[in-house]
Amino acid sequence: MTTDRVASVDHVKARGRMKDHVRTDHAATDHDAPVNGARTGSEAENGMTTDSVTADGGTGTGTGAAASAAPAGRALMHEHSPRLDPARHAPEVYKAMVRLDTAARKGLDPVTYELVKIRASQINHCAFCLDMHSKDALAAGESVERIVQLSAWEESKHFYTEREVAALALTEAITVLTDGFVPDDVYEEAARLYEEEELAQLIAAITTINAWNRFGVTARMVPGHYTPAGAK
Repeated sequence: MTTDRVASVDHVKARGRMKDHVRTDHAATDHDAPVNGARTGSEAENGMTTDSVTADGGTGTGTGAAASAAPAGRALMHEHSPRLDPARHAPEVYKAMVRLDTAARKGLDPVTYELVKIRASQINHCAFCLDMHSKDALAAGESVERIVQLSAWEESKHFYTEREVAALALTEAITVLTDGFVPDDVYEEAARLYEEEELAQLIAAITTINAWNRFGVTARMVPGHYTPAGAK
């Protein structure tokens, strides 16, 4: 078996593991009611506080010290403090966002959904969301290579499926509306590969992560403290 074939087989296996993991986690966390003190499931997105509902597809906790460590002999910069806790100060809005997130992801391939969330968060410079969704994707079986290559996916299309590439292009177009709106060719390619119902869900998912990004960036939520469910 060639190296390329082995890599392809490994990628298919990894996607299967990720789908099974995400489906299991979502089944356990798809709910609208807040859970005090538990930042699990899609309730953790913008982290916000340990006694609030967490959101946007995260499947772990937001407590504890930042996981990053400086290389030997190098000191890390000082960690900033968040400006605001939206979940505490606008709880009804926050709960509505959780419900929107739950509704938006229904019927979508969970692997593609995580890639979309990471790519939108990269564009919007939402460090908190990047921390959460990169960790969730890795914990669910996604490869480091595919996550690393997301910021340059147009030059790395061989890492992704045709549908994933279309979803990433649509994500960029919707996220950066001031750059030519959503071009016809981008939309038409997505419409060719996704049924209308699934395409509508994909658009909703992209819109939702953009909303979470804006909460995270504006409130200056602090990355590095999120731990996926089941992580040691």
